Formats: sequence, structure tokens, C-alpha cells
Amino acid sequence: MAPFTVLHVCMGNICRSPMAERLLDRAVRDRSGESGLVRSVSAGTGGWHEGEEMNPPAARQVRARRGSADGFSARKLRGDFIDEADLILTATADQYDYVVALRPEAADRTFVLGEFGRLLAGIDAAALLASEAKPEAVHARGTAIVEAAARLRGSDAPQPGDDLDDPWGRGDQTFQRIGDEIEDTTVPLANLLIP
Repeated sequence: MAPFTVLHVCMGNICRSPMAERLLDRAVRDRSGESGLVRSVSAGTGGWHEGEEMNPPAARQVRARRGSADGFSARKLRGDFIDEADLILTATADQYDYVVALRPEAADRTFVLGEFGRLLAGIDAAALLASEAKPEAVHARGTAIVEAAARLRGSDAPQPGDDLDDPWGRGDQTFQRIGDEIEDTTVPLANLLIP
């Protein structure tokens, strides 16, 4: 079985989604002491930057937070990326709409990042499957977390504050704020996935 796969989506795949990809990976490693329990990947709704490295201020934020920017290559979102993902986290509600337009059946496992962070706080960890630091156990627990978040969301739309601002072309201070907002979701997700 493939590891629990989280797909992060933004517009160009050089700032927000690669930061989220690498910061979730780091949060999982911090929690478990190993990688491979969660597959954290990203893509952009546009292909303008395909093949490019992470934007330098984004890479600085990832490294400052003990993550790795090495080996990153931007890619354009495709339907098969959505199909492979157990959880899709978009930077904005517009990108949520883009994902769901491509794959309507992915709606229950697609969330705006800030929305998912809010919903995580309402999930009863004691009601989830027990877990251990093994890929199949983390996958089962991750699937249960996504289902619980979808139930909590119901038919509610994301809130305006759930979107991540686009930091492209802005200074390090903006990238630092975006990094903080990303970790407001990725760290609690890692903690819930690997208790």
C-alpha cells in the first residue's frame, strides 16, 4: 500500500504549495523520527514555472524551519495527481474549485489549507483508529481524519480567512507569515496522524 498521500496545490507551485509540501514532511519526521510514513507532494494550477526550483524566499523559509528545499521541481496539476492523493490541501478557495472541477469525486477529500486546520481542532483524537509509526497504520488513521473533517465541514463553504495570501514577489516578512500559517495546519496534522 502507498503511504498516506497529501497533495498541496497553489497557483504556480513555487511558493505556497512547495512550502506546505516540505513543512508537512518535516513535521512528520519531527513526530516519528523517520520519513516515508506520509507522502507530501505539490502541484500548481498553472504550468508557467514547470521544472523550476522553489522561489528563493520560500526555500529560505523551509530551511529556516529545518525542512529541505533540495530536489524540488515545480509541476502543473494533473488529474492523476488528484486521483493518487488521500488528502488535497489548496492555498485558496479558487484552487479548491479548480481541483473539484477536474475531479468532482475528490470534493470530500479536498480542503482549503486554513479550513482544514480549523476543522482539525474539532476532531476527537480518541475516536480515531489507534496508530503506530507504520505506513499502513498512518494511512488508515489519515483516511479517518479526512472523513472526520469532511463530516465536520458538512456543506459549509470555506471562510475568507482560510486562504493563504500569495507571497510571490513580496518580502521575507510575508513569506514568514505564510510559513507560520502553513505550520498552523501541518504541525497539528502530523501530531494527529502520528500520536
